[in-house]
Amino acid sequence: MLRFETAGESHGECLVATLTGLPAGVPVSTEYINRQLWRRQQGYGRGGRMKIETDCARVVAGVRHSRTIGSPIAILIENKDWKNWTGTLPVEDRDSEPGKEKPVNRPRPGHADLAGAIKYDFKEARYVLERASARETAARVAVGALAKTFLREFGIEVLSHVIAVGPVRLEREAEWEEIAALSERDEVLLGCVDPETEGRMKEAVDHAYRTGDTVGGIFEVVARGAPPGLGSHIAWDTRLDGRLAQAIVSIQAVKGVEVGFADQGARSYGSGVQDTIHYHKPRREFYRGSNRAGGVEGGITNGQDVLVRGFLKPISTLRRPLESVDLTTREPALAAYERSDVAVAPAAGVIGEAMVALVLAQAFLEKFGGDSLGETRRNFEGYAAQVRSY
Repeated sequence: MLRFETAGESHGECLVATLTGLPAGVPVSTEYINRQLWRRQQGYGRGGRMKIETDCARVVAGVRHSRTIGSPIAILIENKDWKNWTGTLPVEDRDSEPGKEKPVNRPRPGHADLAGAIKYDFKEARYVLERASARETAARVAVGALAKTFLREFGIEVLSHVIAVGPVRLEREAEWEEIAALSERDEVLLGCVDPETEGRMKEAVDHAYRTGDTVGGIFEVVARGAPPGLGSHIAWDTRLDGRLAQAIVSIQAVKGVEVGFADQGARSYGSGVQDTIHYHKPRREFYRGSNRAGGVEGGITNGQDVLVRGFLKPISTLRRPLESVDLTTREPALAAYERSDVAVAPAAGVIGEAMVALVLAQAFLEKFGGDSLGETRRNFEGYAAQVRSY
């Protein structure tokens, strides 16, 4: 079974990611991993942390001669900001430096601060903040790059784009070629395929900057080339749409998810929502008249593009802080301010790509198995022949 874990704090020494279950023989390019890490750091509205960090993956286990060897893969990502926090967050108590404490006594509304401090019986929220931070997602993007590389061996590509920032929304569907071109850009503004809409998105971010506020958005992840048959209808936790939804909502600041055109469908009649089924005799294959289901029916991929959208709330840390309570005095106070972003939709899309790729790769290996890439390929090709002959 493919599974991953991450470890590390926002201002700790490093982030750590492990990925277990990838077959032997999958090609690995640190240049490609670092490109995905770079994409995660881009976008108009990012905070000062992105000026400090230049994320670079160091693969320390599970890869030799640029190929996986079947054992767990471990990746380290250095936190360059650690040098500024060595006296604040030492591993051993004897290393602590008096006067270096940076307690978070005024929890921020919308963040994990207060709930986490209560849960773990901390007197303040510094440790909660350190792990709850979206800095953790750099580790997800690193292992997600490996999942994307694996899927590409079978013709599956996973990309993203931004369809809304604050009140500004892209009012048309994006073409795959536009999304692919977007992923190759070396300058990233707000990750929208339409320049005019992206310009208005920038105006929304500028307004948030001027007023000390933050702004949310919506990103869409598109997986092209997934074969029919990934996932299952037989149990609640095997349904692929449910697994994709959980993966996307697990991303910090994401409060909602949509598979296909769920919001539009909920406001329509059934006759205008379902994807009609047709058969192309010369190609000997089924196809659908639309893709409102987002490539998943009954918890199973149907061969169309998998479409998943994540709905981001505005970042919880505001330069114009909201009302809170001091955890020491229990008196009213303004929430703490930690260096933060104003808008994160393009970065969230890249993180969404990683999570969708990991879920699809897991479902792919559940179906086709294989301890080596060659074995997985043989199993997949046998199934593909079965699909063509259906």
